[in-house]
Amino acid sequence: MNFTGSFNISASALTAQRFRMDVISSNIANAETTRAKVENGVSVPYRRKTVVMEPMKQSFDAMLQAKMNGSNQPVQGVKVSQIREDQAPLKPVYNPGHPDANAEGYVFMPNVDITREMVDLISASRSYEANVTALNATKAMVMKALEIGR
Repeated sequence: MNFTGSFNISASALTAQRFRMDVISSNIANAETTRAKVENGVSVPYRRKTVVMEPMKQSFDAMLQAKMNGSNQPVQGVKVSQIREDQAPLKPVYNPGHPDANAEGYVFMPNVDITREMVDLISASRSYEANVTALNATKAMVMKALEIGR
């Protein structure tokens, strides 16, 4: 029996969820950043970023069908395919004393909602924990199998 596939799947998921937590942390850290980058000579606020994940080789449906048909093709896991900027509108806040305020006195703040980020962070953390549990369960099965062989 080959356990390395289980280890690879859990390891890839742990890596992807850790990266997702890093991006969420960056979003929270930049929730008040009004000068993230310069576009056409104008500084623009930070935009929320999201992580897009995909299977390493093929879709889940294709893998499920292959396994149901008796294929021995190994399952590969998950990977981060891209980081997207959220195109939701920036939040205008009236603050005429701010150095980045426009002529009407509005400052455009990042489109980061701290509550949403915390929910996403909890979700990523729980996914990470679930994959650690799966990794430990696989490790325990390997240890039991080795004990049988003694």
